[in-house]
Amino acid sequence: MDTMLRLPSPVKSSSLSPSLSSLSSSSSSSSSVSVFLSNFKRNFISMGCSIPGNRISNQFSTISASKDLEGPTQDSSLWGGESFFRNILATMETVYLNRNPTAKAILELVRSVDEDRICYDHFAFRTFGVNGYGIESLANFFTDFGYVQREELRFPAKKLKAFWFSPPNVPYSNVGAGVNGPLPRIFISELLVDQMTPEAQKIIEKYTKLSGNGNKHAALASALGSLTWEKPSYSEFQQLARESEYAAWTLVNGYTLNHVTISTHQLKSHLRNIKSLNQFIEENGFKLNSEGGVLKVSPDGLLLQSSTVADSTSLEFSDGITESIPCSYIEFAERLVLPQFRNLPENKVEEFHRRDGFEVGNADKIFESTSKDQLSRKVA
Repeated sequence: MDTMLRLPSPVKSSSLSPSLSSLSSSSSSSSSVSVFLSNFKRNFISMGCSIPGNRISNQFSTISASKDLEGPTQDSSLWGGESFFRNILATMETVYLNRNPTAKAILELVRSVDEDRICYDHFAFRTFGVNGYGIESLANFFTDFGYVQREELRFPAKKLKAFWFSPPNVPYSNVGAGVNGPLPRIFISELLVDQMTPEAQKIIEKYTKLSGNGNKHAALASALGSLTWEKPSYSEFQQLARESEYAAWTLVNGYTLNHVTISTHQLKSHLRNIKSLNQFIEENGFKLNSEGGVLKVSPDGLLLQSSTVADSTSLEFSDGITESIPCSYIEFAERLVLPQFRNLPENKVEEFHRRDGFEVGNADKIFESTSKDQLSRKVA
């Protein structure tokens, strides 16, 4: 489905189905945006100095996610107002759903079968690794609230690197879902701009420099669905697309959520098996990313992932040309129980008993969900 996208644009929360709203019944998506906008400036400016001794700035503290854990990977709590933080996630989600009808429709489909028990495994973002616009520009926001950086992942062929961040331990209601459920992991990747051609580097540096200090407001840009730089020309978009679809995607989508991921094993129906969910999605006419096979499996067999193909939208570029661009997609992840915990009764299994982290091979194929090859592929 193509829709017209004009950037920058405010959040249009009215188009989000109430059944999909991540907020409580007494709150709407529009009210969450109002809360976010009214509080963001005060909270965001102050949060850098309001966490004594724990502020993570230029260098992140990397903690490895062990596969032999006897308990949760960390004991940190949320540093700051929980409702404020969840409201920010909700506005990011609202922008994402408004721009990606496939994701919205699939969430509604799964919800109709699974009693509204949809939990997110992770949120993913893309960035430019130059002029302070890389991973750190978004990561600082999450680490300010207690997230902890984990392993680095490298993708040499795509000229990318990524880090994932584990959430703080926050109690939540068993009836909580979406952004009101367990806090998602965060996956942030960046393009290694210095490995691109001089022509591509010039384009990327041009727009990030025009943005000024926009990288300091990455979370705000994501929540508003707005670029921190001006709209590019179509010729510049094409130039980047010839070298890297990731670069072209980031030029026109900025800090907007690249995808959210449903945690399939936290579903209650038969859809908790990712193979059943994939079949259900395809039977309803949606196209799944076929790169490396529909189901992506980690070498240890414990992390199973799949994703849809990204939606497309029409963008009027700065030179007046209107063309289709890729938007975002939705992913699915099933994390199996670690071998040392396989004898636990199912009702005793918690998230820390399951396979954690990410896998380069899986993620490399998931990146292709926004590629031209996948977007142009016919439904099987």
